[in-house]
Amino acid sequence: MDVKIKFLGAARSVTGSKYLVEAGRQKILLDCGLFQGQKALRLRNWDKLPIDPAEIHTVVITHAHIDHIGYLPRLVKDGFSGKIICTAATEDLMKIMLMDAAKLQEEEALFAFKRGYSKHSRPEPLFNSGDAKAVLSLVDSHVFKKDIFIAPNMLVRFYNAGHILGAAIVEMKIEGEKETKSIVFSGDLGRYQDPIMYDPESLPQADVLVIESTYGNKLNPQTDVEEQLIQIVREAYNNNGALLIPAFALGRTQSLLYYFNKLMSAGAIPLLPIYIDSPMAINVTDLYERHGSLHKITVTRQGTQLVSIFDSPNIHYCHSRESSKALNEIRKPIIIISASGMATGGRILHHLYHRLPREADTILFAGFQAEGSRGRDILEGEKSIKMFGEQVPVKCNVREVYGLSAHADQSELMRWINQFDHAPKKTFVTHGELESALAFARLLEQKKGWKTEVPEYLESSVLFEGI
Repeated sequence: MDVKIKFLGAARSVTGSKYLVEAGRQKILLDCGLFQGQKALRLRNWDKLPIDPAEIHTVVITHAHIDHIGYLPRLVKDGFSGKIICTAATEDLMKIMLMDAAKLQEEEALFAFKRGYSKHSRPEPLFNSGDAKAVLSLVDSHVFKKDIFIAPNMLVRFYNAGHILGAAIVEMKIEGEKETKSIVFSGDLGRYQDPIMYDPESLPQADVLVIESTYGNKLNPQTDVEEQLIQIVREAYNNNGALLIPAFALGRTQSLLYYFNKLMSAGAIPLLPIYIDSPMAINVTDLYERHGSLHKITVTRQGTQLVSIFDSPNIHYCHSRESSKALNEIRKPIIIISASGMATGGRILHHLYHRLPREADTILFAGFQAEGSRGRDILEGEKSIKMFGEQVPVKCNVREVYGLSAHADQSELMRWINQFDHAPKKTFVTHGELESALAFARLLEQKKGWKTEVPEYLESSVLFEGI
């Protein structure tokens, strides 16, 4: 039996994770993400897959970020009907993430129609809420470190990746007639000594390794995160302006709440009202309390309620559109955390629309901004940003905090790599922009002597012959 892999996403880019593994007659898709960022990448979401979704036997999901799960509704819409395997926390998060993504798709199509800025006479969403619901009926979730047989001769096992709630490293074992081989997919690796998440787990060996390289060419120390936030919050406070933070609803929002709670409790920054303006972030934060064993934040039970730092009295959750819009009228020091993290959609857009032109306000970026995203354009000093079909001037203060990423940096990727007893037969460096992926591949070759490849989009490779 031959085993092959085809890179349907996250190849020389940091989004759209999809790896098709073919082992004999079995076709397994590892992750099923949406492309984000540059228009050329986003257009791939509309391309026909080079495989009929109905031929895919099983989808295995590493974690619930949209660039790893966001294409699932389209896959199901186009004919996939097999099992979707993931961890229990990932299943809970998927219910939130996919329904939110579908809603955004529907709203964006409707808005484009009303404003007339689409080239299509009747813009259609990539998928709708019905498609997202259809995904959830196929999900089969499991605990970490359990053998999950996805075929008579194939099993997968999840290990804690430390990236976000439920994030997993996936070990896939394939039993052939002559021998058994293993493929390890790192998924997105978390950080060591993270204040909230546990360290990524170690694996001793892999015949083939597929490893992410988001920060494969960067060091991203966590040591001065608190000092950076102190300076930025004090500056915004002294300007008598709002601090607006585009933040991923899953992971980044909760990290920011952790730091702000700690700094305010210590008196290092003023006690300010914090508004969480993302329905998804609100629901995700509840899951941190439900899955308390997967992170370091203390969760206690008071009667029938689970309670944590996320229930602090100065933290306010905007459940309605009206409460969200009301924030735009506030012209005093407050903190607003809203999604999406790269300013590609969601409620953050109308906050940016109102606050980018205000000189007293501050926009703080607290995470990776992909090429082509509004966040990257603002960070790189664009004088105006196109939103809702018009150019919005950027007159506010623009700041960035480093070290908050949930992705391992170069040194931490190497620390995880060093766990292996011996070199894999092949190592594929993926999920990184080209410069980052190439830099990390060179580092592995120089420091470890490993054979590496940086695959191109839609490239195929034979992993094992005649096993």
